[in-house]
Amino acid sequence: MSRFQTLEYVRDRADPRVARIVLNRPERLNAIDEHMPGEIRRAVELADDDDEVHVIVVCGAGRAFCAGYDLQAFAEGAVDHPCQQERTPWDPMLDYRTMKRFTEDFMRLWHSCKPTIAQVHGYAVAGGSDIALCCDLLVMADDARIGYMPARVWGCPTTAMWAYRLGPMRAKQLLFTGDTIDGVTAKAWGLAADAVRPDALDDTVRALAERIAGVPRAQLMMQKLVVNQVLESMGLEQTQMFATLFDGVARHDPAGMWFRRRAQLHGYKDAVAWRDSGRPIPEGVEAQALVERMQRELDANKGG
Repeated sequence: MSRFQTLEYVRDRADPRVARIVLNRPERLNAIDEHMPGEIRRAVELADDDDEVHVIVVCGAGRAFCAGYDLQAFAEGAVDHPCQQERTPWDPMLDYRTMKRFTEDFMRLWHSCKPTIAQVHGYAVAGGSDIALCCDLLVMADDARIGYMPARVWGCPTTAMWAYRLGPMRAKQLLFTGDTIDGVTAKAWGLAADAVRPDALDDTVRALAERIAGVPRAQLMMQKLVVNQVLESMGLEQTQMFATLFDGVARHDPAGMWFRRRAQLHGYKDAVAWRDSGRPIPEGVEAQALVERMQRELDANKGG
């Protein structure tokens, strides 16, 4: 077993043809830190290099699959970061390079030569939905929630998988509203292969994984490559380039800076509560004026 900081990589005891990647930051609802994307890549590569493994299951420890990027520090903190640049003019290519690397790490699940299954309970939201949608199949608890709430402000899903998995109308519905859907709806919309009671989720995923694992590796790889090629020929890589660049824009435009200052002044939970409430989000000149006012308050607080 290889050592990881943010996840566990294990072979299923009942069926060694099944490898499990267990996101393991339960105290943060498995929120994504700077180590997790690269560790997901490494874990997938371990499974790909193991001839006994036929299928990979991705799941989360604790109460959720993954609650997205661990953004509280980025939103509330004052330290500059490639993905939240404040002290110098925004360098979009530095931002892009950082986020594109994370996107490509998640996409290792998509490009793996072996089928990948996301076992979703609790929440698979924001960046957590990117991880889930990079898997070939989703199986969800019927009460689990999936969606990309930062589409309302301060984010754009960098994997751009929503349109490819749901079609344009449903993708627009979720990305225009930032709403989440439960497992039952995800199954009805064709996003999830199945939605079951939470207490039946483990057994349902295990049965599916074992059914797939009985197929020769070469057969699985060929079928996956054929289906993936359909979406890749539709411009998936080019779409991800735009989405990743737009994610940086969303964090640095006037509305994004308002969200950041709101979080710094009143806390991340307060900013998220406004974002998700349906209240109009300040933009343009209004947002710029509020950013300047909140910056003065922050400076005054530091001085005091």
